[in-house]
Amino acid sequence: MAFRILIIDKMHPSITELLQTHDIHADYRPDITRPELLNLIGNYEGLMVRSKTSINQEVLDKATKLQLIARAGAGLDKIDLARAYQQNIKIINAPEGNRDAVGEQAIGMLLALMHNVLRSDLEVRSKVWKREANRGIELMGKVVGIIGYGNMGRAFAQRLSSFGCEVIAYDKRSNRGDAYARQVEMQEIYDRAQILSLHIPLEDDTHELIDEAFLDKFKHPIFLVNTARGKVLKLAALQQKLDEGKVLGAALDVLENEKLDQLTPEQAQVFEQLSQSPQVIFTPHIAGWTHESFRKINEVLVDKIVEYLQEQPKWSSSITTEK
Repeated sequence: MAFRILIIDKMHPSITELLQTHDIHADYRPDITRPELLNLIGNYEGLMVRSKTSINQEVLDKATKLQLIARAGAGLDKIDLARAYQQNIKIINAPEGNRDAVGEQAIGMLLALMHNVLRSDLEVRSKVWKREANRGIELMGKVVGIIGYGNMGRAFAQRLSSFGCEVIAYDKRSNRGDAYARQVEMQEIYDRAQILSLHIPLEDDTHELIDEAFLDKFKHPIFLVNTARGKVLKLAALQQKLDEGKVLGAALDVLENEKLDQLTPEQAQVFEQLSQSPQVIFTPHIAGWTHESFRKINEVLVDKIVEYLQEQPKWSSSITTEK
């Protein structure tokens, strides 16, 4: 009997062939509705998701055969991890698949911010030629603080090595440095960082971690980059610290509410202020969203799924490992 996996989000077209190569049955249903998911999930041993819908207790209660959830990407905040672990469901994600994309995006946004690229482009298109007003700040030689030194933080640090930056990093799960960053306690980041880049998952203790009190701890005014999760940064606090000069500029790939047509009145007011600021640049959650990462995520996930199944006596003999 083949291992059956239900795929409920859009994936690179290679996913079905990659799975079938290992004798894994893939049911590709990117247009499935939540009621349909609830009705069908009990028939599958595996589930592959992006961020289409919350995999919460309602779903997991119906998933009586489920052994594996494969997240196409890095973030796991839409999966009820505690409940899944209670049901002995293995969780797999693929940060290796889009870490290079995130590293490049963070560098690109930071350079665009510090060199006033977006603002001056709009001005020139309007036949406004302002050289002095758009004088940039060099990345070379700056002290860059990274919070979260996993796949994404390390990919960003690796690219910073070309700019002669001193990179210091804090990660609550690890204190291991490498050739690209020296791991430190948070106090050193507060004391020395001139640039702050966020690469942390959304968890209970990181929700709105970056608030007014957090930003007030920095000794120097900072540039801030967030390519992680929107809800780790309180946008009202960012707006306040931009006004005070505590934050010199912000590059935001993610927002606390990315459904811009469903903002609360308070969120709408803050977003309007930020969107009018020349000190802020936005992108629509695309840091890990490249043509290359779209396929690489498939490859990483399938390799991890095969590795997991090979360790399970029930499935090991039915899984083909040749590629």
